[in-house]
Amino acid sequence: MTRASASARRAGALSTLILILGMGLSSPISYAAPGASEPQEAISSTMPNSDTLSARQQAIPLIAAAMAASDMPRLRNALNQALDAGLTISEAKEILVQLYAYVGFPRSLNALGELMNVVQARKDRGVQDAPGREPSRVIATGDALRAAGTANQTRISGAPVKGPVFDFAPVINQYLQTHLFGDIFERDNLDWQSRELATVGALAATPGAEPQLRSHMAASMRVGLTAAQLRQVAHLLKDSADADAGKRAEDALEQVTAAVTRTK
Repeated sequence: MTRASASARRAGALSTLILILGMGLSSPISYAAPGASEPQEAISSTMPNSDTLSARQQAIPLIAAAMAASDMPRLRNALNQALDAGLTISEAKEILVQLYAYVGFPRSLNALGELMNVVQARKDRGVQDAPGREPSRVIATGDALRAAGTANQTRISGAPVKGPVFDFAPVINQYLQTHLFGDIFERDNLDWQSRELATVGALAATPGAEPQLRSHMAASMRVGLTAAQLRQVAHLLKDSADADAGKRAEDALEQVTAAVTRTK
């Protein structure tokens, strides 16, 4: 067997394994693995990785976890921390809007209201936060939107997303492709690493979403985050008085990295 064919075989096995880990869906998506069929350079909206999250990145899973838990005092602290670290108002709004797909419209609306209050309170104190920007391109509609969303979904997962749940209810994947990966992920005013950090934080704070958390740990590495950075997420969650969320994140990362090791 050639080195190229062995590599392809490992990639295919890894994709299958992570998809299996992610099934039993109770929230939007089950991703394939990092390092699967498409090279990292082909993935857009990523940033250079390192072994340590930036201050801005560290605040994102804390925002998401607090929002998922409907813990407004903790959310307020996390939003202030994020804005102090350079997260723009536009990026903060984008995180809270995206997360409705994982924790529901009521939590998203409440969190956006809290962000409004935080921004106003900071303005009253003389703090001028960077407004950020809107998406730089027009989002497609109709068949073109679904095609763009399907491409985003496949690039992040490393392989086309499929499985028994999608065979049983095909419309759920249509919604994922057209809305989550189309309408939302086509908005380029928030990079994909930040989107995954937010999703991991929210799912870690949601009991019962462990299969999806494992899938998003894999997706996070697929878009360029490292295992060390994701381990830092777990520690941050523990330090923010959410020990259960931190433990879920830790366990999910261990299972995904163990799966990667077994396929090598």
